Amino acid sequence: MLDTAPDAEQIREAAQSGTLPTVTVEDVIARRQPTPERVARFEEVARCEYELVRLELVRGQVCASTGGDGTHGTIVAWLIRQCLLQRPELGLYPGRGLETEADGLGRVRPDGVLAPKDHFAGHGEWSRPHGVLMAVEVTSRDHEAAELDRGAKRDGYAEAGIPVYLLIDRENRSAVVHAEPEDGRYRAVTEHLFGAEVMLPDPIGITLATEALKDYTE
Repeated sequence: MLDTAPDAEQIREAAQSGTLPTVTVEDVIARRQPTPERVARFEEVARCEYELVRLELVRGQVCASTGGDGTHGTIVAWLIRQCLLQRPELGLYPGRGLETEADGLGRVRPDGVLAPKDHFAGHGEWSRPHGVLMAVEVTSRDHEAAELDRGAKRDGYAEAGIPVYLLIDRENRSAVVHAEPEDGRYRAVTEHLFGAEVMLPDPIGITLATEALKDYTE
C-alpha cells in the first residue's frame, strides 16, 4: 500500500509498462478520511490520466482500473438500449463523474448514470447527484472491484440520495435493485436471477427482460 497518492507520472509509467491491471484497492493510498485538499489533488490527477486509467475516490482511497472487458461493455450497451426504448426522454451516461458519499467527497464514475436528457450539459468533470435518477454498476472480473460495487460504492450512492442503484452482478448471475435510500442505506433491496423480468421502481419505471444476460455470465 502506498503512503501517498500516486502522481500523474507514476500512473502513466504504470500504464505504459503494462503493470496497471495489477493495481487493486490494496495497492492504493493509506486509508484515511478524505479532505477537500486531497479531493482537489485527486481531481487533478484523474483529469490528466482518464484516457489511460479510470480513477475513483472511494472512502478516501484512490482506486484504479483500466475499464471492463468486452462482455462488460456489451451489458452496458444493452442497458442503454433498454432505457432509450422505454424512456426516450432520459439518457444513460456511461462513466459520468459523480460526487457521492455523505460528505460529498467521493468521486466515482459509475458504469451508467440515468438522468434527464441534457441534465449534465454545462457541468464540469464531476457532477453533484441532485437530479440523478439511477446509478448502475456492472461487476468486472476483478474480485475487489466487484466487492466495491457490492459495498462501499453502493453505500456512497445511498448516502448521496440517488433513488435507485442497479447492480448487474455477473458472478452471481443476478440483477440487484436497490431503492428507497434513507440514513445512508437502501431500505429496499431485491435480487433477480438472470432470466427474470426486473421492474425498476419509481422514478425509473423501466422493465428489464434479463433473459439476454444469461449469455453474458462468467
